[in-house]
Amino acid sequence: MNTSFPLLFVSHGAPMFAIEPGLAGPKLAELGRELPRPDAIVILSPHWMTRGEVSVTASTAPKTIHDFGGFPDALYEIDYPAPGAPALAGKIVDMLGQAGWKSRLDPVRGLDHGAWVPLLYLAPDADIPVVQVSMPATLDTRSAWNLGQALRPLRDMNVLIVASGSLTHNLYEFRGATPHGADYVKQFAAWTAQTLQTGDIEQLLDYRQYAPSAERAHPTDEHYLPLFIALGAAGEHYDTRVLEGGVTYGVLAMDSYLFSSAPAAEHEPAHSIQGA
Repeated sequence: MNTSFPLLFVSHGAPMFAIEPGLAGPKLAELGRELPRPDAIVILSPHWMTRGEVSVTASTAPKTIHDFGGFPDALYEIDYPAPGAPALAGKIVDMLGQAGWKSRLDPVRGLDHGAWVPLLYLAPDADIPVVQVSMPATLDTRSAWNLGQALRPLRDMNVLIVASGSLTHNLYEFRGATPHGADYVKQFAAWTAQTLQTGDIEQLLDYRQYAPSAERAHPTDEHYLPLFIALGAAGEHYDTRVLEGGVTYGVLAMDSYLFSSAPAAEHEPAHSIQGA
């Protein structure tokens, strides 16, 4: 019987998601109630990227970082007082080191909005310990997959891995987008869902070649890379479920994905990647 904990890719949207739940907020809240209670949550976000090594929060009480400006006062008043888990952070550093990733503990860093905003819905009581892992600034799709693979053993420790990003992320079009979402946003989201379902990881890894309007959906990679971290942690055989979140501000697709392990016999050929 497979007991590995499920894991998530979440679209965290704009900071206003914290007070404007839209379609995605209730879906994440429902999922949070549905999942077994984890002993801890390990989360990654493109709003904490580091050079040279992976950093891991080691504070006993990580602060809530309001890493944005020009928003309503209500956003800056939100506190997400989840405890940290320094012992788990130490294990993660060891785990990453064994997988060839240079890493260090950061006793000061708190949780950025890419972490605490979705956690407001997934774990609203803020009573589950949270550790944030930075994303290396040099990540590409394949190294992101490898980072997720290095974190995969956490799933056997009753830990929920949350890779927080955005299914589409073109802020250059933020002000000029259509109210219900540009067609390319919907097409890119549909392609991602279909390709995840078929398990064609090679096409996903080379999404700029295969996905419709890839360059427009992601002028830069950083908000899509968490999906590949989630894929790496999911393993070669996975089941996936989409949590449809609609589109906010016309350009931010808010779908999230729950990944759970499936027996190898149910998925032939195996989901595997070349050269990773």
